[in-house]
Amino acid sequence: MTQENIKENRKRLVLLDTHAIIHRAYHALPDFATSKGEPTGALYGLTTMLIKIIKDLKPDYIVACYDLPDPTFRHEAYEGYKLGRAKAEDDLIHQLNRSRDILTAFNIPMYDKPGFEADDMLGTIVEQITSNQQPATSKLEIIIASGDMDTLQLVDDKRVQVYTLKKGINDTILYDEKAVEERFGFKPKLLPDYKGLRGDPSDNIIGIAGIGEKTATILIQKFGGIEDIYKKLRKNREAFLEAGLTERIVRLLEEGEEEALFSKTLGEIRRDAPIDFKLPAKIWHEGVDQKAVEKIISELEFRSLYERFRTTLFAELGESEKNDPEEEKISDDEVGKTGIALWLCNSEMTNPDKDDIFAYTGTKTFSVAREKIMSELGQKKLDEIYEEIELPIIPIVKKMEERGILIDTAYLKKLSTDYHGELSKIEKKIWTHAGCEFNINSPKQLGEVLFDKLRLAVKGLKKTEGGARSTRASELDKLKGAHPIVEDILAHREIQKLLSTYIDAIPPLLDKDNRLHADFIQTGTTTGRFSSANPNVQNIPIKSELGKNIRRAFVATPGYKLLALDYSQIELRVTAILSGDRDLINIFKEGKDVHASVASKVFGVPEDKVTSEMRRRAKVINFGIIYGMGINALKDSLGTTRAEAEEFYQNYFDKFPTLAEYLESIKNFAVKNGYTETLFGRRRYFSAIKSPVQFIRASAERMAVNAPIQGTAADIIKIAIKKADDALRAKNLSDKVFLLLQVHDELVFEAKEGSEKEASKIIQEAMESVLENKEKNPKGVPITASVFVGENWGELK
Repeated sequence: MTQENIKENRKRLVLLDTHAIIHRAYHALPDFATSKGEPTGALYGLTTMLIKIIKDLKPDYIVACYDLPDPTFRHEAYEGYKLGRAKAEDDLIHQLNRSRDILTAFNIPMYDKPGFEADDMLGTIVEQITSNQQPATSKLEIIIASGDMDTLQLVDDKRVQVYTLKKGINDTILYDEKAVEERFGFKPKLLPDYKGLRGDPSDNIIGIAGIGEKTATILIQKFGGIEDIYKKLRKNREAFLEAGLTERIVRLLEEGEEEALFSKTLGEIRRDAPIDFKLPAKIWHEGVDQKAVEKIISELEFRSLYERFRTTLFAELGESEKNDPEEEKISDDEVGKTGIALWLCNSEMTNPDKDDIFAYTGTKTFSVAREKIMSELGQKKLDEIYEEIELPIIPIVKKMEERGILIDTAYLKKLSTDYHGELSKIEKKIWTHAGCEFNINSPKQLGEVLFDKLRLAVKGLKKTEGGARSTRASELDKLKGAHPIVEDILAHREIQKLLSTYIDAIPPLLDKDNRLHADFIQTGTTTGRFSSANPNVQNIPIKSELGKNIRRAFVATPGYKLLALDYSQIELRVTAILSGDRDLINIFKEGKDVHASVASKVFGVPEDKVTSEMRRRAKVINFGIIYGMGINALKDSLGTTRAEAEEFYQNYFDKFPTLAEYLESIKNFAVKNGYTETLFGRRRYFSAIKSPVQFIRASAERMAVNAPIQGTAADIIKIAIKKADDALRAKNLSDKVFLLLQVHDELVFEAKEGSEKEASKIIQEAMESVLENKEKNPKGVPITASVFVGENWGELK
């Protein structure tokens, strides 16, 4: 959107169609929630939109309009009005109510009225302003910010414009009268007539059955509004036939007059709601309570919006934020170390920056903030994790990022050519299945092909906000086997993602020597594990050959070999240590295949009689239980019935009762204390475990079960990084062996040719000795690491 469309010489009022914006954001960002379990997706969207409006439109006044839950006059006139819409979910209702707190903090007055919709509030305010000849409002420019297109009928030249969302919550467009005409082919005031003829499925407005968008447009362009259409139809029926309309359409018009007029009435925004609009006495930012805004943003945990709001507000006030002289002296190192301490105190605050430190401590003085955080660190007995695990690896991680890893650009270029070629082949296959060419990346066009043209069953599939059938991967998975096109679409998406995220994205990130310097973030997850960015090397697929091929582009520097050392089943071994389950411990101490051994116990057969299918099922539940997998998830993973999954689940815990008791104890501890602890004392907090929203609470319980296990594994790999570095230095190998990557339970080094065997042995011993302390591992569960040596990362498995 450009500012050329906005007249700068007028005072500007922005009217928020709050209900529509929140609904749009709710469906675009459905799963956001605070650490306390409060749903916030729609509120995040509203706040983002509000900051964008302030920045882009620079309003003098902002006013919000709301729907109320009561039936409106439209419902009274037509029982079927909006009948197809699903009932608002509880967390959406909560956010609609909570949004008023945000607007109050932003000094934005709100209008609503029982029996009327937000659109009617907007229409009435526009009418009262435009018909009022008082100097205060006579030159007032009005911009309606909305999430749907219904408000376009209120557009009037450039005096009343509509700023609406095109896609998601960030892609916007500003409509004046000319823009509406260019889109629809007629003036804004005729949009209710358009809806009266074609109907509106989203509101269950019927229109005239058989008349669609194209015919409605022709009728309005040639004959005007609905009343004019029927006057002319009664006067000269032949003129409609001469205009190219078929006899069938003319007959539908004649028979559907009552429906058309009634549908127009339902679709027309009222301009006479019983409200008395008053222009705010102050320019919006003169009355804004900055502390109140910061408080609500902090409560909702919109960390990324905190600084954006401050910057936008200062820009609006025509000021620049002045740093305290002390703050200018703060080094990145100080901020980084304090950020680690903050993250340990509150695991939900991943990758914290200086603003997060200030917001968390409620001070603008860094020394005070640091003191508060370090004090809390000690109170929570987290100083050992901080000093013994996190701080020592900071320079090692920095050195790893600085060295980077060499990329075979010629191989990657060939891979790009091959994958783009394969993508093109799959695209043609999809078009052949469909019987036509279409944009595979368009959900609308794809939905039409799958559900209208090919008539695939939609039962059990989720819908989008507008009622369209969803074509997300999770929904397409449910259609596997229904038609060959489904597998081809999923394959198309996989290749497209690999191309856009890695194959075509990596070359621009390389330095002049073709080395990739990905970011490794110590504080990047709530569990204690590293995260990665630019690119995210943690997410390069390894299960499919397509994904493995990408790893082959990561190569050793000439004269070096790559070494990969990977902890073997570390989380299952940690589970045995933490739970103290005797049978699970013995499996590892005896060096058995854990999945075959578990299958033997669960299925009641000797280990040499365990089939590959039995082992597969045991593997599913072995990893499933440490991630809090329930019966339904187990059923889906095993591809079996609920009854069989339930029996298998129960059988598993009957054979490993101590493990079952341990997992239940974690959940109970988290409910009581609000956090869990790893073997080393690292905490992960779960405020959401007491959430009133059931699905959020259940999700927190699942994560709580896994947190001590995954967190302990994270501690182990971080301790191993330091131990390996120390051991290599002690053997004078630090100038020959370099850490390049840390991915999940794996460390990737490169070693000068001739030193790879010695280096492998040293690193392996360091990794396997992390839990040699009897206090941490009293039963002596062995921790083992596998070693792989090769020329590229892809061949190290």
